[in-house]
Amino acid sequence: MSLNTGRILAKNHTRNWLGFGSMLVGLLIWHLATRYGGIPNFILPSPFSVWTRLLRALADGSLLYHTGITLLEIVLGLLVGTIFATLVGYTLAKSRALERILSPYLVASPAIPIVAIAPLLVIWLGDGILSKVVICALIVFFPVLVNTIVGVRAVPVALYDLMNSLHASRAQILWKVEVPASLPVFLGGLRIGATLSVIGAIVGELVDAEEGLGFLLQLGDFQYDTPMVFVAVFMLIVLALILYGIVTLLEKRFLKWQNPSR
Repeated sequence: MSLNTGRILAKNHTRNWLGFGSMLVGLLIWHLATRYGGIPNFILPSPFSVWTRLLRALADGSLLYHTGITLLEIVLGLLVGTIFATLVGYTLAKSRALERILSPYLVASPAIPIVAIAPLLVIWLGDGILSKVVICALIVFFPVLVNTIVGVRAVPVALYDLMNSLHASRAQILWKVEVPASLPVFLGGLRIGATLSVIGAIVGELVDAEEGLGFLLQLGDFQYDTPMVFVAVFMLIVLALILYGIVTLLEKRFLKWQNPSR
């Protein structure tokens, strides 16, 4: 192992310990606040209360069931939103005239709060999984779309000239030049979309759902079961971190050429 590689591993190890240490400090502050702050448990439950509620929800199977429902909505919405945004983004990147025609709609779309149109989507598409997937896909669409356009347009002209001099086909230019060159920017947008997809699924469930983590959040609110609310929130954080980590692994796998020492 080279000296440079050893330094990189040491830095990553230090960052991991810093993150773990900050979590421990946060838990300690939380524990002290609930123990000595005189805060009622239904307002701010202690870490032990949340842990106990988590074990109960795991034991009766409700947490895994509702987490699975939400995860399915997130994955489907992320896939649909990413595929559609990539296709539209590539088309717009190749046609500035089409971009000018659609730009008012593209600019207006992220300005509309998803919470405002979520009830309409539930009315139009029903209260099943379809409406949740569409809401999730809509919130994923814009960041992936923008990064796709930016990534494709950032491909150096010299690479196109090189491929044309070699008489490359359109498909060869796409897979040999445009995809690898735009992948760093595209994956950056996918990082954002992966975390936002969790919000999209929960917004749909909060509007109208009888299952999923959003349903558990509402149930905990109605029953003043604050530990259950914390459990559901922490599960959402875990899902977001997992999705973010998957995209990070994809970056390390497909972008090794950017930093060979990794």
